[in-house]
Amino acid sequence: MISAVFFDFDGTLADTAPDLGYALNRQRIERDLEPIPIDQIRTVASAGARGLLRLGFNIGPEDHGYMEMRDEFLEFYAQRLCHDTQLFPGIAELLDQLEKQNLPWGIVTNKPARFTYPLIEKLGLQNRVASVVCGDETSRTKPHPEPLLTACRKIEVLPTTCLYLGDDQRDVKASLAAGMEPVVALYGYLGNDQPPETWGARYMINHPQDLLAYL
Repeated sequence: MISAVFFDFDGTLADTAPDLGYALNRQRIERDLEPIPIDQIRTVASAGARGLLRLGFNIGPEDHGYMEMRDEFLEFYAQRLCHDTQLFPGIAELLDQLEKQNLPWGIVTNKPARFTYPLIEKLGLQNRVASVVCGDETSRTKPHPEPLLTACRKIEVLPTTCLYLGDDQRDVKASLAAGMEPVVALYGYLGNDQPPETWGARYMINHPQDLLAYL
């Protein structure tokens, strides 16, 4: 019996890549660089600012000037947080079905709270989501299991009775470490070098509503 379903945010619940990509390309254009096509941005969008800045400028936390670039990226993103972001096709219907079955659902993301909660509100989910855990609300982020365990405690469910849907290998690692059943969203960003079939999840879906088969 499944007692709750949890979702990763970027690349699983919502397609945030267009607005993340806008912030990155604004930085590039201001430096007289060509914008990067959205298809390339989608592959690393789940990795957040670190992954996008690596894509856009080949710069990482170990490099001089990274923090200034990251802060600029986040400021540009905040200015256009939910302009083109939307739920993936089929997610709205899936959430309706979960609620009809009286199954609580939640969001566990590495995305900072300053972006996550406003997005949840702009997408009209603030009065529906049962549990939210953001990347800066626990001492460790995915792939550590702490965020998923925290989400379970918030609504008093056992991890072993929950599903976690995500589009990144760290989602699978966090799920397995928490004792939760991972499901891979093949419609998501999938921005890892290793193919999803090697991540260790038993279940993979091509469309959000396919998740209903596992309930």
